[in-house]
Amino acid sequence: MSEKFSCKHCSQPLHGCKYIQVEATPHCITCYDLLFSNTCHECRGAISHNDKELSYEDRFYHELCFRCVRCERSLAGEAFTCQDQALLCSSCFCSSQVWSRCAACDGAMTPGSRMLEYGGAAWHQTCFLCHGCQKPIGSEGFVPDSSRFYCVPCYERQVAPRCSRCNKALTKGGVTYRDQVWHKDCFLCSGCRAPLANQPFTSQEESPFCITCFSNLHAKKCSGCHAPITGFGDGKYVSFEERQWHQPCFKCSRCSVSLLGSGFYPDRDQILCKDCNTEEEEEED
Repeated sequence: MSEKFSCKHCSQPLHGCKYIQVEATPHCITCYDLLFSNTCHECRGAISHNDKELSYEDRFYHELCFRCVRCERSLAGEAFTCQDQALLCSSCFCSSQVWSRCAACDGAMTPGSRMLEYGGAAWHQTCFLCHGCQKPIGSEGFVPDSSRFYCVPCYERQVAPRCSRCNKALTKGGVTYRDQVWHKDCFLCSGCRAPLANQPFTSQEESPFCITCFSNLHAKKCSGCHAPITGFGDGKYVSFEERQWHQPCFKCSRCSVSLLGSGFYPDRDQILCKDCNTEEEEEED
């Protein structure tokens, strides 16, 4: 006698009938759909064993119910977005959003777009072009110039200022002096040829000099100490007729009192304070 073979739930004999096993126990089709089928999130109907079932997160759908809530387009095998628990196809989602716009073509910057951002603006990667050669800059280096952008080779050939000494393109750093530009290594003292970048310097007839060369070659000499007056380090100086003094050196030739802010009396190569000048006059009398 053959072993009884029936549905685990309703005990209906299953010989010659379709059935589905769940954890090694048989169920008739009716009981299986009643006990184990999922409920469609859209139509709330049961998803039977014959229906194609789709799932998203913890929700289940009939294949025909898995569609965009706006255009009702099927989302099976398509890209989609879930917004406030509603499913949207990519087209409906993009049309519902306020996207940043490409600064070149004014097209929307949609999710997944390859884009570049600079200075608060955005571009599709294929729209971010060199103004010189009109090729996409992509991830390569670029140089902004006003509202235009250049790849480095085009910028160096067409736009970059030229060094006043070597005439090569100046792309970064450099020194500006009297409306001209130099590479730092090209901005040299006209006397000793030492680099002047980041160093104090002065000029003589528009030629730059380091302080040492200017002092030795061009600076006026203090009538007191005979050292050069450069304006650097010595501070201010006093000038009278054809003579100059460092401020600390501007003092009476006899008593050495400072004459800054006081009257003084020139006496041939000397300068005298009031008291020493009075004594000088008395001695002469």
